[in-house]
Amino acid sequence: MTQSNPTRPKLQKFLASAGLCSRRKGELLILDGLISINGKKAKLGDRVNVDHDIVKFKGNRINANSQPSVTLIVNKPKGYMCSNEDINADRLIFELLEQKYRTIRLFCAGRLDVDSEGMVVLTNDGDLAHRLTHPSQEVRKKYKIEIDKNLDTDVLPSLLNGVIVEDEFLKIDEIKPSKGKSLRSRKLDIVMQHGKKREIRRIFFHLGYRVTKLKRVSIGGLGIRNMSLGQSRLLKKEEIDLLFPKKIS
Repeated sequence: MTQSNPTRPKLQKFLASAGLCSRRKGELLILDGLISINGKKAKLGDRVNVDHDIVKFKGNRINANSQPSVTLIVNKPKGYMCSNEDINADRLIFELLEQKYRTIRLFCAGRLDVDSEGMVVLTNDGDLAHRLTHPSQEVRKKYKIEIDKNLDTDVLPSLLNGVIVEDEFLKIDEIKPSKGKSLRSRKLDIVMQHGKKREIRRIFFHLGYRVTKLKRVSIGGLGIRNMSLGQSRLLKKEEIDLLFPKKIS
């Protein structure tokens, strides 16, 4: 195992490329001591010699991914958790997939909480998941929400400029009225280029509103307009490209 050779992938990238998890989740597995390299507990910063090192997760060897890249989108209903396994979950999002995809180790590239619905990307491509969730990519995610009372526009500066909630900075990037509505209504369109855990719900609650409905309708230039709740489908390469902002040459 060589830790300093920059030509070898970092361990968390290797885990993602192998289809085990996202890079971020890989970092947590390493910190929790669940990954070993050549019989020794791994640590953040370790790099992997793909041809020679033996990497294990909970004692099971992780091999470089020989499976083709698979990326799907799901129109998640409420009540389904975005997790591969959770003993406290009644239903997992992966239960919605066709049987042929259930044997592939997929993970969520950006989650929705159990009370929310809408578009979720599932993939075994760790690099794709990293790009989709990293703030530097500025991937636009559009949500339709409903709150428990009409919005007072006096709170707009706090929503758009951001507030501190439980020592964490939260903000909305864009807020518009839903089609045919005014901004002083309960139904709103939200755009985020980032996404912390339950961020939309938390910032509205902090300002005196309860989000009663939340649906993610698009990521980048790809949406779920023609998909029914619970439906999933495989993405083509050109559709995956639509998830990201167009590069200006």
